[in-house]
Amino acid sequence: MNPVYLFDLTARHTRWAEARQATITGNIANANTPGYEALDIQPFSDVMDQTRLTMARTNVAHLGGVESDAGDALKVSSTDSWDVTHSGNSVSVEQEMMKADEVNRAFSLDVSIMRAFHSLMMASVRSSS
Repeated sequence: MNPVYLFDLTARHTRWAEARQATITGNIANANTPGYEALDIQPFSDVMDQTRLTMARTNVAHLGGVESDAGDALKVSSTDSWDVTHSGNSVSVEQEMMKADEVNRAFSLDVSIMRAFHSLMMASVRSSS
């Protein structure tokens, strides 16, 4: 079993959520642009399948690390969109708002994980003093 680096995982998840939030914001901003095709970011599970988690190398004695991209923006096909307006636009504001709520929950999850592990680390430091 390979070790899981939880802080790195939550940092990567946060970068993915940031990229998705920016994409959703762009979709909403272009909701009335004729012919605009909505974009979305590939799912985080797909990003993780393509990425090998390693520790960052901050000292020559440490193991090496690599950085990964948050994900690529993909066009949303018209069959995935809830509606297409008469302008040929494939942005559904309701659908984008639901995606924005998913991103909000992703950020909340990341913060909760970081807070819990920070508390564990602080308790460990206090008990060893």
